[in-house]
Amino acid sequence: MSVSNWDPKLISKYNINGPRYTSYPTALALSTDFDKTLICAAIVQGPEQLSLYIHIPFCHKLCYYCGCNKVVTRHQHKADSYLDALAQEMALYQPLLAQKQIIQLHLGGGTPTFLTEVQLSRLMALLHRHFTLTPDAEISIEIDPRSCDDSKLAHLRTLGFNRVSFGVQDLDEKVQIAINRVQDTALICHQVQLSRQLGFSSVNLDLVYGLPFQQPDSFASTLEQIIQLQPDRISLFSYAHLPERFAAQRKLDDSSLPDATLKLQLQSMAINAFVAAGYQFIGMDHFARPDDALAKAQLAGKLQRNFQGYTTAGQNALIGLGVSSISQVKGVLWQNGKELPAYYAAITASQLPVERGFSLSADDKLRAALISQLICHFELDLETFSRQWRLHGFWQYFARALERLQPFMEDGLVEVYAGRINVTAAGRLWVRSICACFDAYLTQGQQRYSKVI
Repeated sequence: MSVSNWDPKLISKYNINGPRYTSYPTALALSTDFDKTLICAAIVQGPEQLSLYIHIPFCHKLCYYCGCNKVVTRHQHKADSYLDALAQEMALYQPLLAQKQIIQLHLGGGTPTFLTEVQLSRLMALLHRHFTLTPDAEISIEIDPRSCDDSKLAHLRTLGFNRVSFGVQDLDEKVQIAINRVQDTALICHQVQLSRQLGFSSVNLDLVYGLPFQQPDSFASTLEQIIQLQPDRISLFSYAHLPERFAAQRKLDDSSLPDATLKLQLQSMAINAFVAAGYQFIGMDHFARPDDALAKAQLAGKLQRNFQGYTTAGQNALIGLGVSSISQVKGVLWQNGKELPAYYAAITASQLPVERGFSLSADDKLRAALISQLICHFELDLETFSRQWRLHGFWQYFARALERLQPFMEDGLVEVYAGRINVTAAGRLWVRSICACFDAYLTQGQQRYSKVI
């Protein structure tokens, strides 16, 4: 597919503040008025196979663009105390997960490679002690190339990690200086090549568009170099500028940020370049080689989306451990406290460090399934969906959504015909706005979301 639709009229019309829909409802719906006993019931009654996410919040240096939950420190011993707490949290979950299998494990952050080799070994030993990982489990980690040398990368492979994701963002030096994340391109190339030599089954590279000083010429150079590295997957994320929520972003000069028209052009450039290079466009922000599990899942209609992004599993069976982590099991969402002191206090009291939660209603589950289908596969068979959800009169139920969809249909971004909703190639760039038509919560705190472009 080729994309080149950065019509200013569409931008002014559809560039709303909207969620990325890694869940529905989004995390903003979670409330402190939450019955924690629902967690136990959800896990016990939930699937036999689960995904596990571990949040490592520590970073050696502050990246100005970052909106993740993080603790910037040079004190390595702080990670030891954190691992102590993680061990206790695992022990609290162990009875609930005794009969479950972990088929996916992902370490995110922060910077998971902040941990030393000894600390990484301890973490994996704790996980194996408390939980059952299947022999073919996907075990992945986010890597900051600046905090991972050859020895640590080899150690990760020895520990059983089989997938790695490198945070590249942009290879242009001016952009890197602006976001306070300067990293040598040669180092990234070396680590990607070494990952293959070590036998990692999948190498992913993360890019971000919309960063300070990004321009078509320099971004085209970054795209060309990324393609030459031949990663198995590429993630292309839109920079979410929310300085009122993330203090570090206030260090960025707003005048250096690409406007919505330029952002859409950069996104389109990347899509066209990666598709031309043989990658399959997955969802709204991922690319994968045709033989990759993610690409196969999309072709089979089994692609899913959760708090980690697009995935082959874990949409309704994800347990998050560590500060700020979010879990989602059988229609129940819950999130740990976002601050380390509160997290540690709960653990010390032998309590799950859950701060907020939410139990989905029947309507929530219906809309969640619909939004997931659109954002993963860009089409919906109304008869099949209505039968699955015992829904009589699809458009009667979603009358308000149909009204909101009308402009998208008139602009050729959505087609409704022969009992189907189809997001067109041009509409894929606006799928967040399209999904928002079915969102019953969006007007509540909408300004806390970033622009969709």
